[in-house]
Amino acid sequence: MPPRHGLVAAALALLLVSAGCAAPATNPNADADDSGSDAPTPATPGENFSDPETDVLGWEDGYWYDEPIDVDQSDGLSDTELRAFVGRAMARVEYIRHKEFRERVSVESLSRAAYRNRSTGTPSSSSGPSEFDQWNNQVWEALFITGETEDSQSTISGTRDSAVAGFYSPRDDQIKIITNSPDSPTINNATLVHELVHALQDQHYDLTKRKYSGETQDGDLAVDGAVEGDAKYVELRYDEMCEGEWSCVPAPQRGQSSESSSSDGRNYGIFLTIFQPYSDGPVFISEHYQSGGWEAVDDQLENPPESTEQVIHGTDDEPVPIAFRDRGRNGWSTFESQGQDGSDTVGEASIFSMFWYQARTTGADTVNPRGLFQPDSRYDTYNYDAKPSNGWGNDRLFPYKKGSGDAAEQNSAGNQTQSGDAREFGYVWVTEWDSEADARQFQNAYRNMLSAHDATERGENTYVVPDGEFEDAFRVTRDGTRVVIVNGPDPGDLNDIRPRDA
Repeated sequence: MPPRHGLVAAALALLLVSAGCAAPATNPNADADDSGSDAPTPATPGENFSDPETDVLGWEDGYWYDEPIDVDQSDGLSDTELRAFVGRAMARVEYIRHKEFRERVSVESLSRAAYRNRSTGTPSSSSGPSEFDQWNNQVWEALFITGETEDSQSTISGTRDSAVAGFYSPRDDQIKIITNSPDSPTINNATLVHELVHALQDQHYDLTKRKYSGETQDGDLAVDGAVEGDAKYVELRYDEMCEGEWSCVPAPQRGQSSESSSSDGRNYGIFLTIFQPYSDGPVFISEHYQSGGWEAVDDQLENPPESTEQVIHGTDDEPVPIAFRDRGRNGWSTFESQGQDGSDTVGEASIFSMFWYQARTTGADTVNPRGLFQPDSRYDTYNYDAKPSNGWGNDRLFPYKKGSGDAAEQNSAGNQTQSGDAREFGYVWVTEWDSEADARQFQNAYRNMLSAHDATERGENTYVVPDGEFEDAFRVTRDGTRVVIVNGPDPGDLNDIRPRDA
């Protein structure tokens, strides 16, 4: 089930490092939560692990959750070993999640090359990038994560494809394990369990429903905060059990893709954005489990959160409505058929990723990059909590275009150059904040980011980045709790894209 913005719903490897710091591991010796729940209690196997007369919680496909199995992955998994491995893992997911599988889950292996071919999607036409690609390129450029000569979708795919360890397809009712040895696969326990939870979710909630695919980038990530958070939380609880009561099947190093452990060419701004539901999601789910048991978690799956702010901070604050009227003139217009009436909402998680990525790559005075590696929960991986992105109330980002692009040439990244009648691009980004202090912090951090790109002031609240991937003109204004950013190729374009009095 690919999300609308190319972000991925799959098991991602932990690959982000900075300044010699690695992501902290979950403490496997920590005591498991013991919150009460009205969910069914798993059955107890007999002394000889005999099969029950009827299907019970904690038993699946002939295996009890604590039953020994004869599985050795050193030479890859045979069909018999794979069935035993998956069957017991399903029983263990039932035991932890207190929810019954309704049918057996199929698990198959897929080479990383085949996965890349599968996930590439429809390429741009020979005449240039599609309308969606041009629109989405402006979204990621506005976040200072991909530049003017980059194709955002290709960069997302490259980052995602090298990090994905497996995925569950709701349309096929099947788990695909990504491996370099599909004929003799090995499977990591965490990946298998994570994707089995998605299969369990699908059997109970139907993940193909529209509500499980957000209409904006922030909406996608917010929904995944519940969906991926549930899977990651069960995965982490499973890991804790493997360190204690349970004997678990080890995966040899040969089963790990050398590509998935390499950081060459990966865009960490995109990776950090993609990973947010896997980091804050399990904390979000754990808090609901502690307060209301599995019924409270089920409620989050039935009614997913609306924003990443809700997942990051565990709040139920709803986004503040933002009205917008296009005032573009002299040929500048929005992409009306893309997104929500031409706009996207990037949300708090993506804004944090923007500031962190620019601090890491340019030294911008936005956030402390090392703060990312200081989570405050045992189920958290990275810390997405920072002053310039906190206090988010809502945002709407409107990419703009000018010209037909009929005479456009293409550069090596597939983007249209500004020759002849080629299109020019810009955007208006309207952000709303909880307080004037929050808005001021965002505005100051944004200006600092422009300064890191050697921006010069060219009038009131107007700045020009002279060269590089983000060479453009910017107008950054604040009115109370609202900060509006207007971007265009030159200072003269800014008033055409968004007049000052609009």
